[in-house]
Amino acid sequence: MRPEGYDYETHSRLAGPLREPDPAGYRVQYRPLLSQGPNRIRAALLMTLAPIAASGLLLYLVWPSHWTRRDGAAEWLVTLDAVMLASIALIMFFTVVNVASIAHATLVARDPVPVTPEPGTRVAFLTTYVPGKEPLAMVRATLAAAVRIRHEGHLDVWLLDEGDDPEARLLCEELGVHHFTRKGVPAWNRDKGPHRAKTKHGNYNAWLAMHGKDYEFFASVDTDHVPLPAFLERMLGYFRDPDVAFVVGPQVYGNYTEYVTRAAESQQYLFHSLIQRAGNRYGAPMFVGTNNVVRISAVLSVGGLYDSITEDMATGFELHRRRNAATGRFWRSVYTPDVLAVGEGPASWTDFFTQQLRWSRGTYETLVKQYWKSFFRMPPGRWLNYTLMLVYYPMTAVNWLLGILSCVLFLWFGASGTQVSTSVWLMLYSDAAALQIGLYLWNRRHNVSPHEPEGSGGLAGMAMSAICAPVYLKSLGAAAVRTRGRFVVTPKGDGASPDRMATFRIHLYWAAVLAVSLAASVRYGHTHAAMRIWAVLALLIALAPVAVWTVTLVRDRRARARALVLGGADPGDEPEPAFATTTGGN
Repeated sequence: MRPEGYDYETHSRLAGPLREPDPAGYRVQYRPLLSQGPNRIRAALLMTLAPIAASGLLLYLVWPSHWTRRDGAAEWLVTLDAVMLASIALIMFFTVVNVASIAHATLVARDPVPVTPEPGTRVAFLTTYVPGKEPLAMVRATLAAAVRIRHEGHLDVWLLDEGDDPEARLLCEELGVHHFTRKGVPAWNRDKGPHRAKTKHGNYNAWLAMHGKDYEFFASVDTDHVPLPAFLERMLGYFRDPDVAFVVGPQVYGNYTEYVTRAAESQQYLFHSLIQRAGNRYGAPMFVGTNNVVRISAVLSVGGLYDSITEDMATGFELHRRRNAATGRFWRSVYTPDVLAVGEGPASWTDFFTQQLRWSRGTYETLVKQYWKSFFRMPPGRWLNYTLMLVYYPMTAVNWLLGILSCVLFLWFGASGTQVSTSVWLMLYSDAAALQIGLYLWNRRHNVSPHEPEGSGGLAGMAMSAICAPVYLKSLGAAAVRTRGRFVVTPKGDGASPDRMATFRIHLYWAAVLAVSLAASVRYGHTHAAMRIWAVLALLIALAPVAVWTVTLVRDRRARARALVLGGADPGDEPEPAFATTTGGN
Protein backbone atom coordinates (compact mmCIF):
# COMPACT_ATOMS: atom_id res chain seq x y z
CA MET A 1 0.00 0.00 0.00
CA ARG A 2 1.04 3.58 -0.55
CA PRO A 3 1.60 5.62 2.63
CA GLU A 4 -1.43 7.33 4.11
CA GLY A 5 -2.07 9.60 7.03
CA TYR A 6 -0.02 12.61 5.95
CA ASP A 7 -1.46 15.97 6.91
CA TYR A 8 -2.01 17.44 3.46
CA GLU A 9 -4.81 19.65 4.74
CA THR A 10 -2.54 21.60 7.09
CA HIS A 11 0.24 21.80 4.50
CA SER A 12 -2.25 23.24 2.00
CA ARG A 13 -2.49 26.35 4.22
CA LEU A 14 1.18 27.05 4.98
CA ALA A 15 0.91 30.58 3.57
CA GLY A 16 -1.73 31.44 6.19
CA PRO A 17 -5.47 32.12 6.18
CA LEU A 18 -7.19 33.74 3.21
CA ARG A 19 -7.80 37.45 3.59
CA GLU A 20 -9.87 40.00 1.77
CA PRO A 21 -7.72 42.10 -0.57
CA ASP A 22 -7.17 45.82 -0.23
CA PRO A 23 -9.91 47.42 -2.35
CA ALA A 24 -7.67 50.38 -3.24
CA GLY A 25 -5.47 48.77 -5.90
CA TYR A 26 -4.34 45.30 -4.82
CA ARG A 27 -0.69 44.26 -5.05
CA VAL A 28 0.62 40.96 -3.70
CA GLN A 29 1.89 41.36 -0.13
CA TYR A 30 4.61 39.22 1.50
CA ARG A 31 5.89 38.11 4.91
CA PRO A 32 9.69 37.59 5.31
CA LEU A 33 10.54 34.10 6.52
CA LEU A 34 13.12 35.46 8.98
CA SER A 35 10.36 37.28 10.83
CA GLN A 36 8.35 34.08 11.26
CA GLY A 37 10.82 32.04 13.28
CA PRO A 38 12.90 32.20 16.46
CA ASN A 39 16.69 32.51 16.72
CA ARG A 40 17.01 35.27 14.14
CA ILE A 41 20.35 36.31 15.61
CA ARG A 42 21.66 32.79 15.05
CA ALA A 43 20.41 32.90 11.47
CA ALA A 44 22.09 36.28 10.91
CA LEU A 45 25.39 34.90 12.22
CA LEU A 46 25.17 31.84 9.99
CA MET A 47 24.28 33.94 6.93
CA THR A 48 27.27 36.19 7.59
CA LEU A 49 29.90 33.75 8.78
CA ALA A 50 29.29 30.87 6.33
CA PRO A 51 30.28 32.87 3.20
CA ILE A 52 33.15 34.55 5.10
CA ALA A 53 34.55 31.19 6.23
CA ALA A 54 34.30 29.74 2.71
CA SER A 55 35.99 32.85 1.28
CA GLY A 56 38.72 32.66 3.93
CA LEU A 57 39.48 29.05 3.00
CA LEU A 58 39.63 30.02 -0.68
CA LEU A 59 42.09 32.84 0.01
CA TYR A 60 44.24 30.64 2.24
CA LEU A 61 44.55 27.93 -0.39
CA VAL A 62 45.39 30.22 -3.30
CA TRP A 63 47.51 32.79 -1.45
CA PRO A 64 50.64 33.39 -3.62
CA SER A 65 53.06 32.44 -0.84
CA HIS A 66 51.41 29.00 -0.72
CA TRP A 67 51.83 28.19 -4.40
CA THR A 68 53.91 25.12 -5.13
CA ARG A 69 57.39 25.99 -6.41
CA ARG A 70 59.76 23.36 -7.72
CA ASP A 71 63.37 24.23 -8.42
CA GLY A 72 64.73 22.34 -11.38
CA ALA A 73 61.52 20.32 -11.89
CA ALA A 74 60.38 19.12 -15.31
CA GLU A 75 58.30 21.65 -17.22
CA TRP A 76 55.37 19.24 -17.54
CA LEU A 77 55.17 18.85 -13.76
CA VAL A 78 55.20 22.63 -13.26
CA THR A 79 52.33 22.83 -15.78
CA LEU A 80 50.36 20.21 -13.86
CA ASP A 81 50.94 22.18 -10.66
CA ALA A 82 49.42 25.23 -12.35
CA VAL A 83 46.42 23.17 -13.49
CA MET A 84 45.98 21.90 -9.92
CA LEU A 85 46.10 25.45 -8.54
CA ALA A 86 43.52 26.66 -11.04
CA SER A 87 41.28 23.67 -10.26
CA ILE A 88 41.46 24.27 -6.51
CA ALA A 89 40.70 27.96 -7.01
CA LEU A 90 37.65 27.24 -9.18
CA ILE A 91 36.31 24.53 -6.85
CA MET A 92 36.53 26.85 -3.87
CA PHE A 93 35.14 29.81 -5.81
CA PHE A 94 32.08 27.77 -6.82
CA THR A 95 31.71 26.71 -3.18
CA VAL A 96 31.71 30.35 -2.11
CA VAL A 97 29.07 31.17 -4.75
CA ASN A 98 26.89 28.28 -3.57
CA VAL A 99 27.14 29.27 0.10
CA ALA A 100 26.50 32.93 -0.74
CA SER A 101 23.45 31.88 -2.77
CA ILE A 102 21.96 30.00 0.19
CA ALA A 103 22.75 32.88 2.55
CA HIS A 104 21.13 35.34 0.14
CA ALA A 105 18.03 33.16 -0.15
CA THR A 106 17.82 32.85 3.65
CA LEU A 107 17.91 36.63 3.95
CA VAL A 108 15.28 37.51 1.33
CA ALA A 109 12.92 34.49 1.33
CA ARG A 110 9.28 35.38 1.91
CA ASP A 111 5.78 33.96 1.66
CA PRO A 112 2.86 35.66 -0.07
CA VAL A 113 -0.16 36.73 1.97
CA PRO A 114 -3.06 34.78 0.38
CA VAL A 115 -6.28 36.59 -0.55
CA THR A 116 -9.68 35.40 -1.70
CA PRO A 117 -10.05 34.94 -5.47
CA GLU A 118 -12.11 37.27 -7.60
CA PRO A 119 -15.45 35.50 -8.23
CA GLY A 120 -16.77 34.83 -11.71
CA THR A 121 -13.48 34.15 -13.52
CA ARG A 122 -13.31 31.64 -16.37
CA VAL A 123 -10.77 28.91 -15.70
CA ALA A 124 -9.69 25.82 -17.63
CA PHE A 125 -8.02 23.02 -15.71
CA LEU A 126 -5.59 21.10 -17.94
CA THR A 127 -3.62 17.90 -17.73
CA THR A 128 -1.99 15.87 -20.48
CA TYR A 129 -2.01 12.22 -21.44
CA VAL A 130 0.47 10.22 -23.52
CA PRO A 131 -1.05 6.78 -24.29
CA GLY A 132 1.35 3.97 -23.54
CA LYS A 133 3.50 6.14 -21.27
CA GLU A 134 1.05 6.92 -18.48
CA PRO A 135 -1.52 4.57 -16.89
CA LEU A 136 -5.12 5.48 -17.64
CA ALA A 137 -5.97 4.71 -14.01
CA MET A 138 -3.66 7.55 -12.99
CA VAL A 139 -5.37 9.89 -15.45
CA ARG A 140 -8.75 8.89 -14.02
CA ALA A 141 -7.67 9.76 -10.47
CA THR A 142 -6.27 13.13 -11.54
CA LEU A 143 -9.38 14.08 -13.52
CA ALA A 144 -11.73 12.82 -10.81
CA ALA A 145 -9.97 15.06 -8.31
CA ALA A 146 -9.97 17.99 -10.75
CA VAL A 147 -13.75 17.98 -11.13
CA ARG A 148 -14.03 18.36 -7.34
CA ILE A 149 -11.97 21.55 -7.25
CA ARG A 150 -13.88 24.44 -5.73
CA HIS A 151 -14.27 27.63 -7.78
CA GLU A 152 -16.76 30.50 -7.65
CA GLY A 153 -16.91 30.93 -11.39
CA HIS A 154 -16.79 28.93 -14.62
CA LEU A 155 -14.45 25.90 -14.50
CA ASP A 156 -13.90 23.40 -17.30
CA VAL A 157 -11.62 20.37 -16.92
CA TRP A 158 -9.69 19.34 -20.05
CA LEU A 159 -7.62 16.30 -20.95
CA LEU A 160 -4.99 17.05 -23.61
CA ASP A 161 -4.58 13.65 -25.24
CA GLU A 162 -1.51 13.23 -27.47
CA GLY A 163 -2.78 10.01 -29.03
CA ASP A 164 -6.56 10.54 -29.35
CA ASP A 165 -7.02 7.35 -27.36
CA PRO A 166 -10.57 5.88 -27.51
CA GLU A 167 -10.45 4.78 -23.87
CA ALA A 168 -9.40 8.28 -22.84
CA ARG A 169 -12.38 9.70 -24.73
CA LEU A 170 -14.73 7.32 -22.91
CA LEU A 171 -13.18 8.29 -19.58
CA CYS A 172 -13.74 11.98 -20.32
CA GLU A 173 -17.38 11.32 -21.22
CA GLU A 174 -17.85 9.36 -18.00
CA LEU A 175 -16.39 12.12 -15.80
CA GLY A 176 -17.86 15.05 -17.72
CA VAL A 177 -14.43 16.26 -18.82
CA HIS A 178 -13.55 17.95 -22.12
CA HIS A 179 -11.26 16.02 -24.47
CA PHE A 180 -8.71 17.67 -26.79
CA THR A 181 -6.20 16.17 -29.19
CA ARG A 182 -3.84 17.62 -31.78
CA LYS A 183 -3.25 14.27 -33.43
CA GLY A 184 -3.51 14.46 -37.20
CA VAL A 185 -3.19 18.26 -37.40
CA PRO A 186 0.09 19.05 -39.24
CA ALA A 187 0.18 22.69 -38.10
CA TRP A 188 0.25 21.50 -34.47
CA ASN A 189 2.86 18.79 -34.98
CA ARG A 190 6.06 20.45 -36.22
CA ASP A 191 9.69 19.36 -36.04
CA LYS A 192 10.54 22.36 -33.85
CA GLY A 193 9.04 25.53 -32.45
CA PRO A 194 6.02 26.15 -30.20
CA HIS A 195 4.06 23.30 -31.81
CA ARG A 196 6.83 20.69 -31.75
CA ALA A 197 5.43 17.17 -31.95
CA LYS A 198 5.60 14.79 -28.98
CA THR A 199 6.24 17.53 -26.42
CA LYS A 200 4.25 18.90 -23.52
CA HIS A 201 4.59 22.50 -24.65
CA GLY A 202 3.43 21.58 -28.16
CA ASN A 203 0.32 19.97 -26.69
CA TYR A 204 -0.47 22.99 -24.52
CA ASN A 205 0.17 25.49 -27.31
CA ALA A 206 -2.20 23.63 -29.61
CA TRP A 207 -4.92 23.86 -26.95
CA LEU A 208 -4.17 27.55 -26.44
CA ALA A 209 -4.50 28.18 -30.18
CA MET A 210 -7.88 26.44 -30.26
CA HIS A 211 -9.46 27.29 -26.90
CA GLY A 212 -7.27 29.77 -25.02
CA LYS A 213 -9.41 32.78 -25.97
CA ASP A 214 -12.39 31.28 -24.11
CA TYR A 215 -10.73 31.53 -20.68
CA GLU A 216 -8.88 34.02 -18.48
CA PHE A 217 -6.64 31.47 -16.74
CA PHE A 218 -5.56 27.89 -17.11
CA ALA A 219 -4.61 25.74 -14.15
CA SER A 220 -2.51 22.67 -14.80
CA VAL A 221 -0.90 19.68 -13.15
CA ASP A 222 1.22 16.86 -14.47
CA THR A 223 -0.74 13.69 -15.10
CA ASP A 224 0.60 12.07 -11.94
CA HIS A 225 -0.39 14.99 -9.68
CA VAL A 226 -3.67 14.91 -7.81
CA PRO A 227 -5.02 18.41 -7.04
CA LEU A 228 -6.68 19.16 -3.73
CA PRO A 229 -10.16 20.76 -3.73
CA ALA A 230 -8.67 24.07 -2.53
CA PHE A 231 -6.27 24.26 -5.50
CA LEU A 232 -7.88 27.33 -7.10
CA GLU A 233 -9.02 28.95 -3.86
CA ARG A 234 -5.42 29.19 -2.66
CA MET A 235 -3.85 30.24 -5.99
CA LEU A 236 -6.27 32.44 -7.91
CA GLY A 237 -6.42 35.31 -5.43
CA TYR A 238 -2.93 36.54 -6.34
CA PHE A 239 -4.17 37.30 -9.86
CA ARG A 240 -6.07 40.28 -8.48
CA ASP A 241 -2.66 41.89 -9.00
CA PRO A 242 -2.79 42.63 -12.77
CA ASP A 243 0.95 42.03 -13.21
CA VAL A 244 0.94 38.44 -11.92
CA ALA A 245 1.53 36.13 -14.89
CA PHE A 246 1.58 32.80 -13.06
CA VAL A 247 1.43 31.21 -9.61
CA VAL A 248 3.26 27.98 -8.74
CA GLY A 249 3.29 25.60 -5.79
CA PRO A 250 5.78 23.07 -4.40
CA GLN A 251 6.34 19.59 -5.79
CA VAL A 252 5.92 16.71 -3.35
CA TYR A 253 5.90 12.98 -4.01
CA GLY A 254 3.12 10.88 -2.55
CA ASN A 255 4.62 7.49 -3.50
CA TYR A 256 6.85 7.79 -0.48
CA THR A 257 7.77 4.11 -0.07
CA GLU A 258 10.85 3.70 -2.26
CA TYR A 259 14.24 4.98 -1.12
CA VAL A 260 14.86 6.71 -4.45
CA THR A 261 11.55 8.59 -4.22
CA ARG A 262 12.15 9.71 -0.63
CA ALA A 263 15.66 10.87 -1.39
CA ALA A 264 14.53 12.61 -4.60
CA GLU A 265 11.95 14.65 -2.70
CA SER A 266 14.46 15.48 0.02
CA GLN A 267 16.92 16.63 -2.65
CA GLN A 268 14.41 19.23 -3.84
CA TYR A 269 14.04 20.71 -0.36
CA LEU A 270 16.32 23.73 -0.92
CA PHE A 271 14.62 24.68 -4.18
CA HIS A 272 11.00 24.39 -3.09
CA SER A 273 11.42 25.45 0.54
CA LEU A 274 13.95 28.26 0.16
CA ILE A 275 15.09 29.25 -3.36
CA GLN A 276 11.57 29.66 -4.73
CA ARG A 277 10.61 31.74 -1.70
CA ALA A 278 13.64 33.96 -2.36
CA GLY A 279 12.25 34.46 -5.87
CA ASN A 280 9.20 36.09 -4.27
CA ARG A 281 11.44 38.95 -3.16
CA TYR A 282 11.96 39.89 -6.83
CA GLY A 283 8.57 38.81 -8.16
CA ALA A 284 10.28 36.05 -10.12
CA PRO A 285 9.96 32.51 -8.72
CA MET A 286 10.70 29.93 -11.41
CA PHE A 287 7.82 28.49 -13.42
CA VAL A 288 7.35 24.84 -12.42
CA GLY A 289 5.07 22.79 -14.61
CA THR A 290 3.95 20.20 -12.07
CA ASN A 291 1.20 22.41 -10.59
CA ASN A 292 0.42 26.02 -11.43
CA VAL A 293 -2.13 28.60 -12.59
CA VAL A 294 -1.31 30.85 -15.58
CA ARG A 295 -2.82 34.08 -16.91
CA ILE A 296 -3.55 33.18 -20.53
CA SER A 297 -3.06 36.71 -21.89
CA ALA A 298 0.44 36.76 -20.33
CA VAL A 299 1.62 33.48 -21.83
CA LEU A 300 0.15 34.39 -25.23
CA SER A 301 2.06 37.68 -25.12
CA VAL A 302 5.34 35.72 -25.32
CA GLY A 303 4.12 33.37 -28.05
CA GLY A 304 2.91 30.52 -25.83
CA LEU A 305 4.98 28.00 -23.93
CA TYR A 306 8.65 28.10 -24.98
CA ASP A 307 10.19 25.37 -27.14
CA SER A 308 12.49 23.61 -24.68
CA ILE A 309 12.83 20.24 -22.98
CA THR A 310 12.14 22.20 -19.78
CA GLU A 311 9.41 24.37 -21.24
CA ASP A 312 8.22 25.59 -17.85
CA MET A 313 11.49 27.22 -16.77
CA ALA A 314 12.14 28.63 -20.25
CA THR A 315 8.64 30.12 -20.47
CA GLY A 316 8.96 31.70 -17.04
CA PHE A 317 12.28 33.25 -18.04
CA GLU A 318 10.69 34.82 -21.12
CA LEU A 319 7.85 36.26 -19.04
CA HIS A 320 10.16 37.65 -16.39
CA ARG A 321 12.09 39.75 -18.90
CA ARG A 322 8.93 41.17 -20.52
CA ARG A 323 6.51 43.90 -19.46
CA ASN A 324 2.76 43.79 -19.11
CA ALA A 325 1.52 45.96 -22.00
CA ALA A 326 -1.52 47.02 -19.96
CA THR A 327 0.46 48.47 -17.03
CA GLY A 328 3.97 48.99 -18.37
CA ARG A 329 5.41 47.03 -15.43
CA PHE A 330 7.35 43.77 -15.59
CA TRP A 331 5.35 40.57 -15.39
CA ARG A 332 5.57 38.99 -11.96
CA SER A 333 5.08 35.51 -10.56
CA VAL A 334 4.21 34.17 -7.13
CA TYR A 335 5.37 31.04 -5.33
CA THR A 336 3.07 29.73 -2.63
CA PRO A 337 4.37 27.16 -0.11
CA ASP A 338 0.87 25.65 0.04
CA VAL A 339 0.91 21.98 -0.97
CA LEU A 340 -2.06 21.90 -3.34
CA ALA A 341 -1.23 18.86 -5.47
CA VAL A 342 0.47 15.59 -4.56
CA GLY A 343 2.37 13.82 -7.29
CA GLU A 344 4.40 10.74 -8.02
CA GLY A 345 8.18 10.87 -8.10
CA PRO A 346 10.73 8.65 -9.83
CA ALA A 347 10.64 5.21 -8.22
CA SER A 348 13.82 3.84 -9.82
CA TRP A 349 17.36 5.07 -10.31
CA THR A 350 16.85 4.89 -14.08
CA ASP A 351 13.91 7.29 -13.99
CA PHE A 352 15.59 9.56 -11.45
CA PHE A 353 18.74 9.94 -13.55
CA THR A 354 16.62 10.53 -16.67
CA GLN A 355 14.72 13.27 -14.84
CA GLN A 356 17.94 14.92 -13.64
CA LEU A 357 19.47 14.75 -17.12
CA ARG A 358 16.45 16.53 -18.58
CA TRP A 359 16.30 19.21 -15.91
CA SER A 360 20.00 20.00 -16.14
CA ARG A 361 19.99 19.96 -19.94
CA GLY A 362 17.07 22.39 -19.99
CA THR A 363 19.04 24.73 -17.70
CA TYR A 364 22.04 24.63 -20.05
CA GLU A 365 19.76 25.42 -22.97
CA THR A 366 18.33 28.42 -21.12
CA LEU A 367 21.83 29.68 -20.34
CA VAL A 368 22.90 29.41 -23.98
CA LYS A 369 19.71 30.51 -25.77
CA GLN A 370 17.98 32.90 -23.38
CA TYR A 371 20.17 34.14 -20.55
CA TRP A 372 22.19 36.59 -22.63
CA LYS A 373 18.95 38.28 -23.69
CA SER A 374 18.30 39.27 -20.07
CA PHE A 375 21.22 41.71 -19.88
CA PHE A 376 19.78 45.21 -19.38
CA ARG A 377 16.27 43.80 -20.01
CA MET A 378 15.58 42.46 -16.51
CA PRO A 379 15.64 44.27 -13.15
CA PRO A 380 19.02 43.76 -11.39
CA GLY A 381 17.62 41.84 -8.40
CA ARG A 382 15.64 39.55 -10.66
CA TRP A 383 18.71 38.99 -12.86
CA LEU A 384 20.82 38.13 -9.80
CA ASN A 385 18.21 35.68 -8.53
CA TYR A 386 18.01 33.91 -11.90
CA THR A 387 21.79 33.82 -12.19
CA LEU A 388 22.16 32.12 -8.82
CA MET A 389 19.54 29.53 -9.80
CA LEU A 390 20.87 28.83 -13.30
CA VAL A 391 24.52 28.34 -12.33
CA TYR A 392 23.76 25.48 -9.92
CA TYR A 393 23.87 22.65 -12.47
CA PRO A 394 26.99 23.80 -14.38
CA MET A 395 28.87 24.59 -11.15
CA THR A 396 28.05 21.17 -9.70
CA ALA A 397 29.13 19.46 -12.94
CA VAL A 398 32.40 21.38 -13.28
CA ASN A 399 33.20 20.93 -9.59
CA TRP A 400 32.93 17.16 -10.00
CA LEU A 401 35.20 17.20 -13.06
CA LEU A 402 37.80 19.44 -11.42
CA GLY A 403 37.71 17.41 -8.20
CA ILE A 404 38.40 14.18 -10.10
CA LEU A 405 41.07 15.92 -12.19
CA SER A 406 42.85 17.15 -9.05
CA CYS A 407 42.82 13.67 -7.54
CA VAL A 408 44.15 12.09 -10.72
CA LEU A 409 46.92 14.66 -11.16
CA PHE A 410 48.18 14.14 -7.62
CA LEU A 411 47.69 10.37 -7.32
CA TRP A 412 49.38 9.66 -10.65
CA PHE A 413 51.95 12.44 -10.99
CA GLY A 414 52.31 14.03 -7.56
CA ALA A 415 51.13 17.42 -8.84
CA SER A 416 50.36 19.91 -6.09
CA GLY A 417 49.08 23.40 -6.77
CA THR A 418 49.42 24.67 -3.23
CA GLN A 419 51.48 23.82 -0.14
CA VAL A 420 49.67 24.54 3.13
CA SER A 421 49.78 23.41 6.71
CA THR A 422 47.57 20.35 7.14
CA SER A 423 46.45 21.43 10.61
CA VAL A 424 45.54 24.95 9.50
CA TRP A 425 43.75 23.64 6.41
CA LEU A 426 41.80 21.15 8.51
CA MET A 427 40.79 23.84 10.98
CA LEU A 428 39.61 26.25 8.26
CA TYR A 429 37.86 23.53 6.31
CA SER A 430 36.08 22.18 9.41
CA ASP A 431 34.86 25.65 10.35
CA ALA A 432 33.61 26.38 6.82
CA ALA A 433 31.87 23.01 6.51
CA ALA A 434 30.25 23.30 9.96
CA LEU A 435 28.85 26.75 9.16
CA GLN A 436 27.52 25.60 5.78
CA ILE A 437 25.80 22.60 7.35
CA GLY A 438 24.49 24.79 10.17
CA LEU A 439 22.93 27.21 7.67
CA TYR A 440 21.39 24.29 5.77
CA LEU A 441 19.96 22.75 8.93
CA TRP A 442 18.61 26.07 10.20
CA ASN A 443 16.64 26.45 6.97
CA ARG A 444 15.17 22.97 7.39
CA ARG A 445 12.55 24.55 9.68
CA HIS A 446 10.98 26.00 6.51
CA ASN A 447 10.55 22.61 4.83
CA VAL A 448 7.21 22.41 3.01
CA SER A 449 7.08 18.62 2.62
CA PRO A 450 4.31 16.84 4.52
CA HIS A 451 6.23 13.57 4.17
CA GLU A 452 9.60 14.14 5.82
CA PRO A 453 9.55 13.67 9.61
CA GLU A 454 9.79 16.83 11.70
CA GLY A 455 13.39 17.46 12.68
CA SER A 456 14.77 15.49 9.73
CA GLY A 457 18.25 16.68 8.76
CA GLY A 458 17.79 16.01 5.06
CA LEU A 459 20.94 13.87 4.81
CA ALA A 460 19.40 11.75 2.06
CA GLY A 461 18.80 14.86 -0.01
CA MET A 462 22.37 16.07 0.45
CA ALA A 463 23.67 12.64 -0.56
CA MET A 464 21.40 12.63 -3.62
CA SER A 465 22.76 16.00 -4.73
CA ALA A 466 26.31 14.66 -4.56
CA ILE A 467 25.32 11.50 -6.45
CA CYS A 468 23.83 13.63 -9.24
CA ALA A 469 27.08 15.48 -10.02
CA PRO A 470 28.31 12.92 -12.61
CA VAL A 471 24.87 13.04 -14.28
CA TYR A 472 25.01 16.83 -14.56
CA LEU A 473 28.50 16.53 -16.06
CA LYS A 474 27.27 14.12 -18.71
CA SER A 475 24.42 16.51 -19.53
CA LEU A 476 26.87 19.43 -19.74
CA GLY A 477 29.06 17.47 -22.14
CA ALA A 478 26.07 16.67 -24.34
CA ALA A 479 25.07 20.34 -24.37
CA ALA A 480 28.65 21.40 -25.22
CA VAL A 481 28.77 19.18 -28.32
CA ARG A 482 25.24 20.32 -29.23
CA THR A 483 23.54 16.94 -29.26
CA ARG A 484 19.79 17.41 -29.45
CA GLY A 485 17.97 17.11 -26.15
CA ARG A 486 14.82 15.01 -26.25
CA PHE A 487 11.64 15.50 -24.24
CA VAL A 488 11.15 12.28 -22.27
CA VAL A 489 8.01 11.52 -20.31
CA THR A 490 9.04 10.17 -16.91
CA PRO A 491 7.39 6.73 -16.55
CA LYS A 492 4.73 6.71 -13.88
CA GLY A 493 2.78 4.27 -11.79
CA ASP A 494 3.60 0.62 -12.40
CA GLY A 495 5.47 1.63 -15.57
CA ALA A 496 8.64 2.64 -13.68
CA SER A 497 11.77 1.73 -15.63
CA PRO A 498 13.67 -1.23 -14.18
CA ASP A 499 17.20 -0.70 -12.87
CA ARG A 500 20.12 -2.75 -14.11
CA MET A 501 23.88 -2.44 -13.86
CA ALA A 502 23.95 -0.35 -17.04
CA THR A 503 21.86 2.26 -15.20
CA PHE A 504 24.99 3.19 -13.24
CA ARG A 505 27.49 3.19 -16.11
CA ILE A 506 28.35 6.88 -15.60
CA HIS A 507 29.06 6.35 -11.90
CA LEU A 508 30.95 3.09 -12.52
CA TYR A 509 33.17 4.84 -15.06
CA TRP A 510 34.22 7.49 -12.53
CA ALA A 511 34.58 4.85 -9.82
CA ALA A 512 37.01 2.97 -12.08
CA VAL A 513 39.03 6.14 -12.73
CA LEU A 514 39.31 6.81 -9.00
CA ALA A 515 40.09 3.20 -8.04
CA VAL A 516 42.87 2.94 -10.62
CA SER A 517 44.26 6.30 -9.50
CA LEU A 518 44.33 5.22 -5.86
CA ALA A 519 46.19 2.08 -6.87
CA ALA A 520 48.65 4.20 -8.86
CA SER A 521 49.29 6.37 -5.80
CA VAL A 522 50.59 3.31 -3.97
CA ARG A 523 52.82 2.38 -6.90
CA TYR A 524 54.31 5.89 -7.21
CA GLY A 525 54.34 6.84 -3.52
CA HIS A 526 51.94 9.78 -3.80
CA THR A 527 50.29 9.24 -0.46
CA HIS A 528 49.29 12.65 0.89
CA ALA A 529 46.43 11.91 3.32
CA ALA A 530 44.11 14.78 2.29
CA MET A 531 44.18 13.95 -1.42
CA ARG A 532 43.64 10.27 -0.74
CA ILE A 533 40.69 11.08 1.51
CA TRP A 534 39.12 13.21 -1.24
CA ALA A 535 39.60 10.41 -3.75
CA VAL A 536 38.04 7.85 -1.41
CA LEU A 537 35.06 10.14 -0.71
CA ALA A 538 34.51 10.66 -4.44
CA LEU A 539 34.76 6.90 -4.95
CA LEU A 540 32.11 6.30 -2.27
CA ILE A 541 29.81 8.87 -3.91
CA ALA A 542 30.22 7.15 -7.29
CA LEU A 543 29.48 3.71 -5.81
CA ALA A 544 26.67 4.79 -3.47
CA PRO A 545 23.73 4.36 -5.91
CA VAL A 546 25.06 0.94 -6.98
CA ALA A 547 25.33 -0.12 -3.34
CA VAL A 548 21.81 1.08 -2.49
CA TRP A 549 20.37 -0.66 -5.55
CA THR A 550 22.18 -3.91 -4.70
CA VAL A 551 20.97 -3.90 -1.09
CA THR A 552 17.40 -3.16 -2.21
CA LEU A 553 17.56 -5.94 -4.80
CA VAL A 554 18.78 -8.49 -2.24
CA ARG A 555 16.14 -7.38 0.28
CA ASP A 556 13.31 -7.71 -2.25
CA ARG A 557 14.46 -11.14 -3.38
CA ARG A 558 14.60 -12.36 0.22
CA ALA A 559 11.11 -10.99 0.87
CA ARG A 560 9.76 -12.86 -2.17
CA ALA A 561 11.52 -16.04 -1.10
CA ARG A 562 10.04 -15.85 2.42
CA ALA A 563 6.58 -15.26 0.99
CA LEU A 564 6.85 -18.30 -1.26
CA VAL A 565 8.18 -20.50 1.54
CA LEU A 566 5.26 -19.48 3.76
CA GLY A 567 2.85 -20.32 0.98
CA GLY A 568 1.81 -16.74 0.28
CA ALA A 569 1.70 -14.88 -2.96
CA ASP A 570 4.82 -13.34 -4.46
CA PRO A 571 4.79 -9.68 -3.35
CA GLY A 572 5.77 -8.74 -6.88
CA ASP A 573 2.56 -10.29 -8.25
CA GLU A 574 0.29 -7.77 -6.56
CA PRO A 575 -0.09 -4.52 -8.52
CA GLU A 576 0.50 -1.55 -6.30
CA PRO A 577 -2.43 0.87 -6.30
CA ALA A 578 -1.69 4.30 -7.63
CA PHE A 579 -1.11 6.92 -4.97
CA ALA A 580 -3.64 9.12 -6.73
CA THR A 581 -6.37 6.58 -6.03
CA THR A 582 -5.90 6.83 -2.27
CA THR A 583 -5.74 10.61 -2.16
CA GLY A 584 -8.07 11.73 -4.89
CA GLY A 585 -10.79 12.60 -2.39
CA ASN A 586 -8.60 14.76 -0.16
